[in-house]
Amino acid sequence: MGYIDQVDRLQIRRYETRKEMGEAVAAGLADKMIELLTIKETIAVIFASAPSQNEFLGALQSIDNIPWERVICFHLDEYVSLSAEAPQSFSRYLMDTLFNRRKPKQFHAIDGLNDPAAECARYSALLAAQPIDIACIGIGENGHIAFNDPHVADFQDPKAVKVVLLDEISRQQQVNDGCFASLGEVPLEAITLTIPTILSAASIYCTVPGERKSSAVRDAIQGPVDVSCPASVLRNATAAYMYLDKESASLL
Repeated sequence: MGYIDQVDRLQIRRYETRKEMGEAVAAGLADKMIELLTIKETIAVIFASAPSQNEFLGALQSIDNIPWERVICFHLDEYVSLSAEAPQSFSRYLMDTLFNRRKPKQFHAIDGLNDPAAECARYSALLAAQPIDIACIGIGENGHIAFNDPHVADFQDPKAVKVVLLDEISRQQQVNDGCFASLGEVPLEAITLTIPTILSAASIYCTVPGERKSSAVRDAIQGPVDVSCPASVLRNATAAYMYLDKESASLL
């Protein structure tokens, strides 16, 4: 077990390596999913799509006793005008890292090629029909959760899903992660679940490895709860768990 701390309602779990961190998230999530499925016929889980989730999803897809045929899955965001077949597509990432091996009852993918306003309405309706049990998220280098960058983050957002203009830090992070070769290749807009939608989940598992996330982690945990660091709102969540490795926790 890693070192455990708590700030407000947010439980913080720290591990020495990314591998230990990823295995711990997967084990905790699997236990929660199985627990919920003893009292519910189906559950709904949101997943993030980013290299920061690699260790977690790799460990999760190796766990054999989760009844995925009773799990309805969503994801946090998708680029506008990007095909699901593109290597950078977030829905493709989840197919490649998880769903090609573990088949859920349904995986509702955001369609980046659909009219953005129409796609927001379609996805909002899907979410409204299926209350979220668990959200699996990360934190961006600018403190974003999903693509709620500081300049568009709204803790009382009236929308469930919206189109956002990505800030340069978010776009550069995609280059830093190796998803795009240059900043000019990164799309300018994305469709994202809003902060209230994420916080509606009964449980939130937040996976944040790596030194490049250390400033955002520090601000989220030690700074004010404010849209300047959207992830700080996790301190107000009903049940949220932040998993860190030695590097991401280095400024705490």
